[in-house]
Amino acid sequence: MDDLEKAIIISFDESGSVDPGLKSQVTAYCQRIKESQGICRVCMEKVLFCTFPQVQFWCLKTVQEVVRDRFSSVDAEERLFVRKSVASIACADGLDEGSAGARVLDGPAFIKNKLAQVFVTLVFFEYPSPWSSAFLDFLPHLRKGAAVIDMFCRVLNALDDELISLDYPRSPEEIRVSAHVKDAMRQQCVPQIVRAWYDVVVLYKSSKPELAAFVLDTMRRYVNWIDIGLIANDVFLPMLFETILVDGHPDQLRASSAGCVLALVSKRMEPKAKLTLLRSLRISRIFGMVVENEESDLGSSLGSLLLGYATEVLECSKRLESEDIYNESVELLDEVLPSIFYVMQRSEEETTFSSLQFLSAYVSKMKTLSPLKEKQMLHLGQILEVIRGKIRYDPAYRDSLDLPDKIGREEEERMTEYRKDLFVLFRSASRIAQDVTQLFVMNSLAAAVLGSAEVEFEDVESAISLFYALGEAINEEGIRTGTGLLSEMVPMLLSAKFSFHSHRLVALVYLETISRYVGFVHEHTQYIPLVLAAFLDERGIRHPNINVSRRASYLFMRIVKVLRVNLLPFIETILQSLQDTMVRLTRLEWALKDLDGSHIFEARSFFLVEIPFLLGAFQSFHVVFKAIGMLIGMEDVSPEKQSEYLSLLLIPLCQQVDTLLSSVKTDDDPAELSAKVAYVQQIISAINSLSKGFSERLVTASRPTIGIMFKQTLDVLLKVLLVFPKNEQLRTKVTSFIHRMVDTLGACIFPYLPRALEQLLVDSETKEMVGFLVLINQLILKFKTAMGSIMEEIFPSIASRAFHVLPKDLFPSGPGSNTEEIRELQELQRTLFTFLHVMTTNDLSSVLLAPNSRGYLDAVIQLLLYNACVHKDILIRKACVQIFVKLIKDWCSRSNGEEKVPGFRTFIIESFAPNCCLYSVLDSSFELRDANTLVLLGEIVVAQKVMYENLGDEFLIHFVTKGFPAAHCPQNLAEQYCQKLQSGDIKTLKCFYQSLIESLRCQQNGSLVFR
Repeated sequence: MDDLEKAIIISFDESGSVDPGLKSQVTAYCQRIKESQGICRVCMEKVLFCTFPQVQFWCLKTVQEVVRDRFSSVDAEERLFVRKSVASIACADGLDEGSAGARVLDGPAFIKNKLAQVFVTLVFFEYPSPWSSAFLDFLPHLRKGAAVIDMFCRVLNALDDELISLDYPRSPEEIRVSAHVKDAMRQQCVPQIVRAWYDVVVLYKSSKPELAAFVLDTMRRYVNWIDIGLIANDVFLPMLFETILVDGHPDQLRASSAGCVLALVSKRMEPKAKLTLLRSLRISRIFGMVVENEESDLGSSLGSLLLGYATEVLECSKRLESEDIYNESVELLDEVLPSIFYVMQRSEEETTFSSLQFLSAYVSKMKTLSPLKEKQMLHLGQILEVIRGKIRYDPAYRDSLDLPDKIGREEEERMTEYRKDLFVLFRSASRIAQDVTQLFVMNSLAAAVLGSAEVEFEDVESAISLFYALGEAINEEGIRTGTGLLSEMVPMLLSAKFSFHSHRLVALVYLETISRYVGFVHEHTQYIPLVLAAFLDERGIRHPNINVSRRASYLFMRIVKVLRVNLLPFIETILQSLQDTMVRLTRLEWALKDLDGSHIFEARSFFLVEIPFLLGAFQSFHVVFKAIGMLIGMEDVSPEKQSEYLSLLLIPLCQQVDTLLSSVKTDDDPAELSAKVAYVQQIISAINSLSKGFSERLVTASRPTIGIMFKQTLDVLLKVLLVFPKNEQLRTKVTSFIHRMVDTLGACIFPYLPRALEQLLVDSETKEMVGFLVLINQLILKFKTAMGSIMEEIFPSIASRAFHVLPKDLFPSGPGSNTEEIRELQELQRTLFTFLHVMTTNDLSSVLLAPNSRGYLDAVIQLLLYNACVHKDILIRKACVQIFVKLIKDWCSRSNGEEKVPGFRTFIIESFAPNCCLYSVLDSSFELRDANTLVLLGEIVVAQKVMYENLGDEFLIHFVTKGFPAAHCPQNLAEQYCQKLQSGDIKTLKCFYQSLIESLRCQQNGSLVFR
């Protein structure tokens, strides 16, 4: 063993026993050797004479890299040596049995594969010129036996993998060389290679069937681009079918033959010639074999062959215009389809994609046939059978799916994705033959829900799932009127109490399907009791599985939305059915009176065990409260009943809040305190959901008693802010409820606002401040100037908090700037500008002039000016400009010759006008090709118009004589600007101003800095 061999073996060591420093040294040494002159000779000698596979592999890999990367720089003699050496080893040329070269062909597969890759790399650069005999030289040596035949197949497989096959991405150069190589091979050696394949298969199919199968697998790769006559003839085809049909041959060989026939069938041809070929195959000979071998790999290969055959027949039927030939293709298709359906019903999931492609194409073809013939109707029924079988869950996962555990969740996700294309196919079939599809679904449904006790969960779930999917192919009118058999299927489903109804997936799809067909129930109200029973008993909200119960709660709310008026006679029934559930959710069974005594263990146990369960229930039952609110909030309910229903819900909930709040102590156990906070959150959410069913008109005008009840509830919930003044979650919940009450109570909420807003402002964090400003915006938009006195009270606190936390300049950018804190501050800034915009545009600019707010006026104005000029968000800049426009209208009219806001006119003329309306627009960051920026430009032009209307020539003279000269604006353009501004046409002014800005930019006047 010389030094190079030692180095190579060390470099391949993965045991970890070699010193890393030594390994680094030998790697560098091997790299230096690889780059030396004459390395190819050294490597080829070691491939022949070295017995270490690592060394042989390294040497072959090195030769391949040299050929690929720098073969053109190698002298001609060495290039010839490499070609001859590689060919000699591959062909066992001149090598005796047991010789060094023969050992290579008898060596590990990875060495032979690498040798084949080297051969193909030489072909890439040297074939057909100067190495024109690359393949022809190989053929005579095939008589040497299995080793050379095996090597020849490896070379052809590598050629396909590395150069020819389009299954891999290719560069333009690789595509060009590939075409060149194929053209040369077609002219020179393909017929001889095909003859060699035939001879080898005939010679070895009995003695060495695995070698014959290897040859056929290689041939399959080449069928798509060689002359079809070389294979589709009276010699080759009989041999292939004989190999497939004779039982004595191994399955591997028969499957390889089937693969070759499939490649032949799939080869692109003219439709008429293709149909002649397909007819000549007499494919019916293998129909019976599919059934006999369905459990084996051979059965899978035969199924793929039949599917490919059927796909090609179908494609021919689409492209043939002659009626006679078309009818012939239909006959061939009718002949093969029963076997296709048989295969599909039993095929593995990985083959389903190609099966679905075929079925989708066949169903699409049916769309062009009207009416469908009896045989096509039969085929459609078989397609539906295939779909039903494919969407069934595997019984092995039944228990896991019911829980569900991790395995069950993964299987459910997989099946959900897998079913998508199947349901698309089902809907397509339904649209073609709705009667056939509905009858199939009805029979499936009847067998599942009315059948014997032996029916399996998978059958029940798949039948209801098909009924659900059927609804997606029927329009709303069809569902409403009960088109076809729907009028029988919906009542059948509603009245059924079948086996496996307790299984989670069955219960879920059952409830989803009822929701899908609720339009039918809306028109056929006699079925409402059945719908309510399904949702209110153990099939729905009372289902033992919490996931089903939660989904049932949500779907029940959706059904109430649709059937709302129709449910009026059933309100009592609904409330009675939900009574124990509502009581459980609105009752706190624990003793808080004497936690220092015997009840301490009870209370602690309740908070740590029962409260978490109740919170989970509350999460799912918010929508139930919303549904009940929609029911009892209807004006059709009598006032007495409405008050009774609402009090039965609100009073216990408010009492729970009062009890909880009174129990809070400073030394509470953190776990108990956290549970109390969470429970109060859920109660507030429940009340919030309940209130959504009540309109402002009903609460404040027609039924004031209801309004009183909600005001009392608001009184109770505002106490939460006093007991938990710094709890962000509770403050957010209370804020949300106040939002709701603004829409529900209207102006009746005013007496509660000062106290509520004062509490919400106490120690509010950035996120809470955002929520607070959103609430204020809602109040202003609803009540306008009526909010004036309240705004004058709270504005100083808002301004103080905002200016304290917000940066005076732009937010930082670049690495490390996208933190949660900065994102919260940016959101607060956006909300603050929205607040100022809402306030000023709703005639509340006077709030800024109130005595308490005067101290913040200058800071607000400077903030608006700065961001109107330089903020990165164009929408914020637009809002700031619009605020200034409103302030100019409000504050710049003279009253008795006095300024309404001393100094504001001067500020607008000398600061706002030049900086915002001229200098900021001239900046290169003001992108005039952006749509939002053009909208901002329009607002800036409007601002100039408003300034001229309210400030007159004082503004115009300063803008033209001070601003324009600073921008080096020519006098003639300044005069045109004055004319356009004075003309009063805002569109003309905007167009001119945009062209003016573009003209000034072209003059490259230097940068005008905002001041």
